[in-house]
Amino acid sequence: MQGVEKDSLCDPLLLPHDHTNVGAQADGGKKKKKTTWFDNRGEGFPEIDEVGAGSRRSTSRLNKYALWGSVLASTNSVLLGYDIGVMSGAILYIREDMKINSAQVEVLVGSLNVVSLLGSLAAGRISDTIGRRLTILLAATTFLAGAVLMGLAPSFPFLVAGRLVAGVGVGFALMIAPVYAAEISPATTRGLMSSLPEVFINVGILLGYVSNYVLSGLPSDINWRLMLGLAALPAIVIGFGIMAMPESPRWMVMEGRLEEARRVLIKVSESKEEADFRLSEMVNFTSFGPDMHPGPCQWTGQGVWKELLWSPSRSIRRILVAAIGVNFFMQASGNDAVIYYSPEVFREAGISNHKHLVGVTVIMGLVKTSFVLISAMYLDRFGRRPLLLIGSIGMAVSLFGLGLGSKFLELSGSEKPGWVIALCVVAVCMDVSFFSIGLGPVTWVYSSEIFPTRLRAQGNSLAISVNRLVSGAVAMSFLSVSKEISFGGMFLVLSGIMALAAAFFYFRLPETKGKSLEEIEALFEDKQYSTRRMVKEKETVRS
Repeated sequence: MQGVEKDSLCDPLLLPHDHTNVGAQADGGKKKKKTTWFDNRGEGFPEIDEVGAGSRRSTSRLNKYALWGSVLASTNSVLLGYDIGVMSGAILYIREDMKINSAQVEVLVGSLNVVSLLGSLAAGRISDTIGRRLTILLAATTFLAGAVLMGLAPSFPFLVAGRLVAGVGVGFALMIAPVYAAEISPATTRGLMSSLPEVFINVGILLGYVSNYVLSGLPSDINWRLMLGLAALPAIVIGFGIMAMPESPRWMVMEGRLEEARRVLIKVSESKEEADFRLSEMVNFTSFGPDMHPGPCQWTGQGVWKELLWSPSRSIRRILVAAIGVNFFMQASGNDAVIYYSPEVFREAGISNHKHLVGVTVIMGLVKTSFVLISAMYLDRFGRRPLLLIGSIGMAVSLFGLGLGSKFLELSGSEKPGWVIALCVVAVCMDVSFFSIGLGPVTWVYSSEIFPTRLRAQGNSLAISVNRLVSGAVAMSFLSVSKEISFGGMFLVLSGIMALAAAFFYFRLPETKGKSLEEIEALFEDKQYSTRRMVKEKETVRS
């Protein structure tokens, strides 16, 4: 059996199959492909038999170790969810205590989302350099500092400063959690595990609503400080929990740490045979261009932006359009703004008592969390596209109904019919529920799984930065635009946007259910090219 250069994984000139050590031998008329891998210290470990790849795929059983790692990574998302939920109620009391106007409210609410795009952009390169695990820890630490600043803020500028610091942590968390979950989970359960960030965002929103309700009876100069400052507690717990997480095996493969990657894969796979097959797939598909790998096993993400933006292949362009598109429509749906300003919406609908306003948002949070859990459980059974289409069409209908109800209330004067108020409350709950079925969980799953391994962290960071930019723009203009065209007009505009989103998802997003991360790139290639590549790979195996 022939040998392999020990640094072949890091050699920019070798094709994927040159990483393998192939020996053909007769076994019932079939050829076996065996591979010896070396880590970056030159130490080899047992040969991998790559015949019968289909039988080595993970079954639909849930691997507890992979689930635990994905849960720990996703708990960072609780912090964003808590901020969204708690701010919807805290802003009522901040307005009273600090005497701020609507423009300042929009700056306060939207500043976190705008700054989070900087965090998400930086997180891609940082995670390629220091690893996924330490990036998650950095996200929790940054948000902790922001929460403390917000809780102790003596004035409006200090409060905004706290929001800015927390926003950087949010950007880190939103980018890295789904990437880590996608990279550690088997193909058959990746939908569930990659959607966990959205599940925890909704849990955080619900905790924020409950915090608002419980603390609303305190004086207005104290309650909002406790509401915002309590976010520091889960950040501390998350920081300690992350220390027990394994590193992403795909990141370790890019670093040349193959033996460590194999140890993690054995824990997150059903058998050593499956772990070895997954490792061989990762190494075969982790190829680098000449500008992207300066030396043996020292890659830290250089050259990625050039491949993504300046000279992308046709398949990479299609991946970028899909990832940026789904993230754009997630926030252009106005979901975050509806949650942030739901008390304002319900007040406009005729509910004036602060306690009642907060109570209605708790109901909305319970409904939203329930539906996102259902969606996460069935993502791997029904697929990404069906849930996206159901969710976006449902949101378009719900927002249309909410727009008509709001318009009716505007024309009804001081006598607001109870059935119309109920219709508006139900329409808001339907809107956030359909969001939780489709765009909420699927966006994180889809944009984190479609990029090739070498581009995943920074490609996903670009998509998430668009997500945060649109979220900030919507949050910082929602009240102002609504004053110009009314809440009813605003919801009718959002309904039209969701109709466009459904058309985009139908024509531009292929299904990725059940496919390994290494296979997904082929979905975005021309069919003719993809077929030629598969034939060439089969011929290489036979030879």
